[in-house]
Amino acid sequence: MKVRSFPVTLWIFAAVAFYANCQPMHAEAHCPGNIASLHPRLVAGALLVIPVTINQSGPYDFMVDTGSQLNVIDPALALQLAFQTQGSVALVRTAKSSQASVGILDSLQVDGQQVFHPIAVVQDLGAIQIADRHIRGVLGENFLAHFDVLIDYEHRLLCLDQKRLMEGALRGERVPLVRQPYSAVESPLSPRLVISVNLSGMTIRPVLLQLDSGSDGHILYPGRNDLQQSLLKYSRVQGREVSEGRRAFAIVPPQDMRIGSQTLRNTQFVTPISVDANIPYREEDGLLATALLHRLFISHTHNYVVLDPK
Repeated sequence: MKVRSFPVTLWIFAAVAFYANCQPMHAEAHCPGNIASLHPRLVAGALLVIPVTINQSGPYDFMVDTGSQLNVIDPALALQLAFQTQGSVALVRTAKSSQASVGILDSLQVDGQQVFHPIAVVQDLGAIQIADRHIRGVLGENFLAHFDVLIDYEHRLLCLDQKRLMEGALRGERVPLVRQPYSAVESPLSPRLVISVNLSGMTIRPVLLQLDSGSDGHILYPGRNDLQQSLLKYSRVQGREVSEGRRAFAIVPPQDMRIGSQTLRNTQFVTPISVDANIPYREEDGLLATALLHRLFISHTHNYVVLDPK
């Protein structure tokens, strides 16, 4: 079995000061619809970390990643759990591709919300664990897609709604998710969360962006001629004033980004300077980092999102 996934945006940790745990906490907020409220730790100013129970063991700290189709556990935890893998999958990140062992867990549970027989891959999380050594895995769409999800960064609030109670309590423009066809190297797992946006520097067509809570910045992929000629060729390479990890990305000229009827002015994107030759074609054009929004509601039930719902 081969699966194309995007388990984590590893580049973000190269230049981020690890200040998040020192940030002041807001007054405790609660989920709408009387849904149980989770209050994640915020790591590196962007990543949401929550306790997860695996096969009735734990809890263990997992990063919440809407940009990953699969759940991920680190090799040490896999050994501790005697996790039996059943093959390998192809994992695709922003600029690299790799192989990882895959298997099926008995269960994953978050604050009483349980999913049976989710798929998980075993992958080294060294870059994430530099930011926070307590993180043992990634909670991806193979788990999250069972719920409607509200992420509130301002109040450090995460809501998982299996009974569809939040939908009626939230107001805002519904932006439809664009369902992408599965490529020849994919299996039909949880669909990627992709929306259509318009960028001021790319006027010939809309741009497709995957919603990613595992990144701290918006990314545009190289390799598309129309995007390259309209926008990416004007990107600026970064110098030694930034970290080596940041220098792997060029800065795209600021864009006015229209999502539905909303326009986000002077939105900053970056693009990888080089990518592996073996990365398969991606239908989406890049990533939209959810950490740069205040709030995000994802209706997996009805296939839409609401940016900054009221």
